[in-house]
Amino acid sequence: MRGDRVEIVVDAGGTTRTYDVEATRAGRRVEVSVGRGVVEVVEVTRTGAPVRTARFMASKVLALVEHPVSTSPLDEERE
Repeated sequence: MRGDRVEIVVDAGGTTRTYDVEATRAGRRVEVSVGRGVVEVVEVTRTGAPVRTARFMASKVLALVEHPVSTSPLDEERE
């Protein structure tokens, strides 16, 4: 859904870098997969076609934070 966001914090040789991958249009979502030492974050359309892909070495990823969009009207009232 639009607004889905994943924040990735990566060790960049003594410093940290933060990357954001966000679903930029309605109907898109962000998917995360981990395998073979690689973390892959992909923005995909409703049909599953990839739009943007970010790949990182798993050994360099310090944090992976998913920020899903709330779909419940009660969650929106609390904010």
